[in-house]
Amino acid sequence: MVIEKPKTPKDRIILALDVDDFEEAKKLVLELKDYVGFFKVGLQLSTSVGLDIIKMIHDEGGKVFFDGKFHDIPNTVARACANLVKRDVSFFDVHIKGGSKMLSTTVKLANETAKKYGKKPPIILGVTLLSSFGQRTLTQELNVNMNIDDYVASLAKMAIEAGLNGVVASASEAAVIRKNCPEDFIIVCPATRPTWSVVNDQVRVVTPTDAVLSGVDYMVVGRPVICAENKIEAIKLIIDEIEEAQLQKI
Repeated sequence: MVIEKPKTPKDRIILALDVDDFEEAKKLVLELKDYVGFFKVGLQLSTSVGLDIIKMIHDEGGKVFFDGKFHDIPNTVARACANLVKRDVSFFDVHIKGGSKMLSTTVKLANETAKKYGKKPPIILGVTLLSSFGQRTLTQELNVNMNIDDYVASLAKMAIEAGLNGVVASASEAAVIRKNCPEDFIIVCPATRPTWSVVNDQVRVVTPTDAVLSGVDYMVVGRPVICAENKIEAIKLIIDEIEEAQLQKI
């Protein structure tokens, strides 16, 4: 499958619908659907309002990244992801730490399901290390005696070998991943914070400029936009920052 990379700054933006209310999410979709490439539906929203939120986004002309971060036995994850394929989800993610069998089983069933139902094959991403984790957590709590860059790179290699289309990783590790991945491999950067926003509870936070210059394809933005008084103006500022970074990279 040929993976299409984002063509415009707007296409790069995945807006996180990290809210609890269906109507609040719909209001965000209606207001911002012309300014972002995708809407992220995560655990907070899906456990509050159910998966009908996906249909609403599609009905309004939006595209969905389902951020479920699945991590379970291979059969369970594969069948859950197949259900997302039936709902025309464009992107979804699974934890790479679930192991190569979980990853390859998911890829196989997702693609078989897409073919069976005449759906577009999804982009399947592997979650490397949560953006709330720093080196101390990795070493002292998870007992992983590697630096973050090496650890993330090893997970990305597993994702490639299992047939995933990309990874979710911080821009600070993107350059290392880019050196060892196919040209069409997707990197999605979570916890993207424009220079004018606050960090909140994330540890490995980067700006849109950092993301573009490091080789990231898509970036997830949430609170800096959904909590802004003028949400369209906030998105426009991010688009401007992406455009400037793309010019720097030329």
